Amino acid sequence: MAHLLIVEDDELLRDALVAQLAQAGHTVASAANGALAQVQLEATRFDGVILDLGLPVVDGMEVLRWIRRRLLALPVLILTARDGIDDRVQGLNAGADDYLTKPFNMAELEARLQALLRRSRLPAFGGSLALNERGGHRSLRVDPVQPLAWLGDEPLDLTQREWALLALLVANTGQVVSREDVLAAWQAQPGDSGGSGGAAGSNALEVYVHRLRRKLGDSGLNIRNVRGLGYLLE
Repeated sequence: MAHLLIVEDDELLRDALVAQLAQAGHTVASAANGALAQVQLEATRFDGVILDLGLPVVDGMEVLRWIRRRLLALPVLILTARDGIDDRVQGLNAGADDYLTKPFNMAELEARLQALLRRSRLPAFGGSLALNERGGHRSLRVDPVQPLAWLGDEPLDLTQREWALLALLVANTGQVVSREDVLAAWQAQPGDSGGSGGAAGSNALEVYVHRLRRKLGDSGLNIRNVRGLGYLLE
Protein backbone atom coordinates (compact mmCIF):
# COMPACT_ATOMS: atom_id res chain seq x y z
CA MET A 1 0.00 0.00 0.00
CA ALA A 2 0.97 3.65 -0.34
CA HIS A 3 2.01 6.52 1.93
CA LEU A 4 -0.39 9.37 1.12
CA LEU A 5 -0.76 13.04 2.02
CA ILE A 6 -4.24 14.58 2.13
CA VAL A 7 -4.21 18.39 1.82
CA GLU A 8 -7.69 19.67 2.64
CA ASP A 9 -8.90 22.56 4.81
CA ASP A 10 -12.39 21.12 5.43
CA GLU A 11 -11.85 19.22 8.68
CA LEU A 12 -14.81 16.84 8.29
CA LEU A 13 -13.86 15.91 4.73
CA ARG A 14 -10.18 15.63 5.63
CA ASP A 15 -10.90 13.27 8.53
CA ALA A 16 -13.26 11.20 6.37
CA LEU A 17 -10.65 10.82 3.63
CA VAL A 18 -7.95 9.86 6.12
CA ALA A 19 -10.22 7.24 7.72
CA GLN A 20 -11.41 5.78 4.42
CA LEU A 21 -7.96 5.51 2.85
CA ALA A 22 -6.45 4.14 6.05
CA GLN A 23 -9.17 1.49 6.07
CA ALA A 24 -8.14 0.62 2.52
CA GLY A 25 -4.66 -0.14 3.85
CA HIS A 26 -2.77 3.06 3.10
CA THR A 27 -0.63 5.05 5.53
CA VAL A 28 -2.16 8.53 5.55
CA ALA A 29 -0.98 11.93 6.77
CA SER A 30 -2.89 15.19 6.41
CA ALA A 31 -2.41 18.94 6.26
CA ALA A 32 -5.01 21.69 6.74
CA ASN A 33 -3.27 24.33 4.60
CA GLY A 34 -0.71 24.68 1.84
CA ALA A 35 2.15 25.79 4.08
CA LEU A 36 1.81 22.73 6.35
CA ALA A 37 1.70 20.53 3.25
CA GLN A 38 5.01 21.95 2.03
CA VAL A 39 6.61 21.31 5.43
CA GLN A 40 5.47 17.67 5.38
CA LEU A 41 6.54 17.14 1.77
CA GLU A 42 10.02 18.43 2.54
CA ALA A 43 10.37 16.18 5.59
CA THR A 44 8.70 12.94 4.44
CA ARG A 45 8.62 10.79 1.32
CA PHE A 46 5.08 10.27 0.03
CA ASP A 47 3.78 8.05 -2.77
CA GLY A 48 0.88 10.32 -3.68
CA VAL A 49 -0.96 13.53 -2.78
CA ILE A 50 -4.66 14.39 -2.79
CA LEU A 51 -4.75 18.16 -3.05
CA ASP A 52 -7.54 20.71 -2.60
CA LEU A 53 -7.08 23.96 -4.52
CA GLY A 54 -8.93 26.37 -2.23
CA LEU A 55 -6.44 26.26 0.64
CA PRO A 56 -5.57 28.92 3.23
CA VAL A 57 -2.05 30.35 3.74
CA VAL A 58 -0.68 28.91 0.48
CA ASP A 59 -3.15 28.27 -2.36
CA GLY A 60 -3.42 24.74 -3.70
CA MET A 61 -2.35 25.75 -7.21
CA GLU A 62 0.84 27.26 -5.80
CA VAL A 63 1.45 24.05 -3.80
CA LEU A 64 1.03 22.07 -7.01
CA ARG A 65 3.58 24.22 -8.86
CA TRP A 66 5.91 23.93 -5.85
CA ILE A 67 5.60 20.12 -5.96
CA ARG A 68 6.41 20.02 -9.66
CA ARG A 69 9.56 22.09 -9.16
CA ARG A 70 10.86 19.74 -6.45
CA LEU A 71 9.11 16.36 -6.73
CA LEU A 72 8.56 15.88 -10.43
CA ALA A 73 7.42 12.26 -10.30
CA LEU A 74 5.08 12.54 -7.28
CA PRO A 75 1.48 11.66 -8.32
CA VAL A 76 -1.00 14.44 -7.50
CA LEU A 77 -4.78 14.10 -7.60
CA ILE A 78 -6.63 17.41 -7.38
CA LEU A 79 -9.87 17.24 -5.37
CA THR A 80 -11.72 20.54 -5.54
CA ALA A 81 -15.04 22.35 -5.84
CA ARG A 82 -13.68 24.32 -8.80
CA ASP A 83 -15.48 22.53 -11.61
CA GLY A 84 -15.07 24.89 -14.57
CA ILE A 85 -13.29 23.71 -17.70
CA ASP A 86 -10.74 26.52 -17.35
CA ASP A 87 -9.98 25.40 -13.78
CA ARG A 88 -9.43 21.81 -14.93
CA VAL A 89 -7.20 22.86 -17.78
CA GLN A 90 -5.19 25.13 -15.48
CA GLY A 91 -4.75 22.38 -12.91
CA LEU A 92 -3.68 19.76 -15.44
CA ASN A 93 -1.34 22.20 -17.17
CA ALA A 94 0.21 23.05 -13.80
CA GLY A 95 1.17 19.40 -13.35
CA ALA A 96 -1.77 17.54 -11.79
CA ASP A 97 -2.03 13.88 -12.81
CA ASP A 98 -5.82 13.77 -12.37
CA TYR A 99 -8.67 16.10 -11.43
CA LEU A 100 -11.81 15.20 -9.47
CA THR A 101 -14.51 17.69 -8.50
CA LYS A 102 -16.63 17.85 -5.35
CA PRO A 103 -19.04 16.32 -4.56
CA PHE A 104 -17.41 13.04 -5.51
CA ASN A 105 -17.88 9.30 -5.14
CA MET A 106 -15.37 7.70 -2.78
CA ALA A 107 -15.13 4.53 -4.89
CA GLU A 108 -14.22 6.64 -7.93
CA LEU A 109 -11.59 8.57 -5.94
CA GLU A 110 -10.00 5.32 -4.75
CA ALA A 111 -10.00 3.90 -8.30
CA ARG A 112 -8.39 7.03 -9.75
CA LEU A 113 -5.82 7.06 -6.96
CA GLN A 114 -4.92 3.41 -7.53
CA ALA A 115 -4.50 4.09 -11.26
CA LEU A 116 -2.09 6.96 -10.50
CA LEU A 117 -0.09 4.83 -8.09
CA ARG A 118 0.15 1.94 -10.56
CA ARG A 119 1.41 4.20 -13.34
CA SER A 120 3.91 5.94 -11.07
CA ARG A 121 5.64 2.60 -10.39
CA LEU A 122 6.39 1.98 -14.07
CA PRO A 123 9.69 3.50 -15.26
CA ALA A 124 8.12 4.76 -18.51
CA PHE A 125 5.79 7.00 -16.51
CA GLY A 126 8.30 8.13 -13.88
CA GLY A 127 9.64 11.61 -13.47
CA SER A 128 13.20 12.53 -12.63
CA LEU A 129 14.55 9.70 -10.48
CA ALA A 130 17.52 10.58 -8.31
CA LEU A 131 19.25 9.78 -5.04
CA ASN A 132 21.42 12.64 -3.85
CA GLU A 133 25.05 12.40 -2.79
CA ARG A 134 25.45 11.51 0.87
CA GLY A 135 28.03 9.97 3.17
CA GLY A 136 30.83 10.53 0.67
CA HIS A 137 29.12 8.39 -2.00
CA ARG A 138 28.31 9.61 -5.49
CA SER A 139 24.75 10.56 -6.40
CA LEU A 140 22.68 8.26 -8.61
CA ARG A 141 20.45 9.63 -11.38
CA VAL A 142 18.17 7.59 -13.63
CA ASP A 143 16.60 8.84 -16.86
CA PRO A 144 12.85 8.08 -16.66
CA VAL A 145 12.39 7.53 -20.40
CA GLN A 146 15.63 6.22 -21.91
CA PRO A 147 17.83 3.38 -20.57
CA LEU A 148 20.38 5.78 -19.09
CA ALA A 149 21.73 6.31 -15.58
CA TRP A 150 24.70 8.05 -13.96
CA LEU A 151 26.76 7.67 -10.81
CA GLY A 152 27.93 11.21 -10.21
CA ASP A 153 29.02 12.34 -13.69
CA GLU A 154 29.91 8.83 -14.85
CA PRO A 155 27.36 7.02 -17.07
CA LEU A 156 26.37 3.47 -16.16
CA ASP A 157 26.42 0.82 -18.89
CA LEU A 158 22.94 -0.70 -18.53
CA THR A 159 20.81 -3.05 -20.58
CA GLN A 160 17.12 -2.19 -21.07
CA ARG A 161 16.09 -4.58 -18.32
CA GLU A 162 18.78 -3.44 -15.88
CA TRP A 163 17.60 0.14 -16.38
CA ALA A 164 13.93 -0.81 -15.87
CA LEU A 165 14.83 -2.68 -12.68
CA LEU A 166 16.97 0.18 -11.36
CA ALA A 167 14.33 2.83 -12.16
CA LEU A 168 11.68 0.81 -10.33
CA LEU A 169 13.91 0.34 -7.28
CA VAL A 170 14.88 4.03 -7.15
CA ALA A 171 11.24 5.13 -7.49
CA ASN A 172 10.41 2.92 -4.49
CA THR A 173 13.55 3.46 -2.40
CA GLY A 174 13.13 2.01 1.08
CA GLN A 175 10.14 -0.11 0.02
CA VAL A 176 9.97 -3.71 -1.14
CA VAL A 177 9.44 -4.15 -4.89
CA SER A 178 7.90 -7.52 -5.68
CA ARG A 179 9.18 -9.85 -8.38
CA GLU A 180 5.82 -9.48 -10.09
CA ASP A 181 6.26 -5.69 -10.27
CA VAL A 182 9.69 -6.09 -11.88
CA LEU A 183 8.46 -8.63 -14.43
CA ALA A 184 5.50 -6.37 -15.28
CA ALA A 185 7.88 -3.44 -15.80
CA TRP A 186 10.01 -5.58 -18.09
CA GLN A 187 7.01 -6.66 -20.14
CA ALA A 188 5.99 -3.00 -20.51
CA GLN A 189 9.27 -2.16 -22.23
CA PRO A 190 9.10 -1.65 -26.02
CA GLY A 191 10.61 -4.56 -27.88
CA ASP A 192 10.73 -6.89 -24.88
CA SER A 193 10.79 -10.46 -26.13
CA GLY A 194 8.23 -11.56 -23.54
CA GLY A 195 10.47 -14.23 -22.08
CA SER A 196 10.27 -12.79 -18.57
CA GLY A 197 7.27 -14.71 -17.28
CA GLY A 198 7.14 -17.68 -14.91
CA ALA A 199 10.10 -19.50 -13.44
CA ALA A 200 12.46 -18.50 -16.25
CA GLY A 201 11.75 -14.85 -15.59
CA SER A 202 12.25 -15.32 -11.86
CA ASN A 203 15.63 -17.01 -12.42
CA ALA A 204 16.68 -14.33 -14.91
CA LEU A 205 15.77 -11.65 -12.38
CA GLU A 206 18.37 -13.00 -9.94
CA VAL A 207 21.01 -12.63 -12.65
CA TYR A 208 20.00 -9.02 -13.40
CA VAL A 209 19.99 -8.11 -9.70
CA HIS A 210 23.50 -9.54 -9.34
CA ARG A 211 24.73 -7.55 -12.36
CA LEU A 212 23.12 -4.37 -11.09
CA ARG A 213 24.72 -4.75 -7.66
CA ARG A 214 28.14 -4.89 -9.30
CA LYS A 215 27.44 -1.85 -11.50
CA LEU A 216 26.29 0.25 -8.53
CA GLY A 217 29.72 -0.40 -7.05
CA ASP A 218 30.70 2.35 -4.59
CA SER A 219 27.37 4.19 -4.75
CA GLY A 220 26.62 3.28 -1.12
CA LEU A 221 23.36 1.64 -2.29
CA ASN A 222 22.44 -1.97 -1.62
CA ILE A 223 19.80 -4.12 -3.31
CA ARG A 224 18.61 -6.44 -0.56
CA ASN A 225 16.73 -9.65 -1.27
CA VAL A 226 13.73 -9.76 1.09
CA ARG A 227 12.92 -13.45 1.21
CA GLY A 228 9.48 -14.29 -0.14
CA LEU A 229 8.64 -10.65 -0.93
CA GLY A 230 11.06 -9.14 -3.44
CA TYR A 231 13.85 -6.57 -3.46
CA LEU A 232 14.62 -3.47 -1.43
CA LEU A 233 16.94 -0.63 -2.39
CA GLU A 234 18.56 0.82 0.73
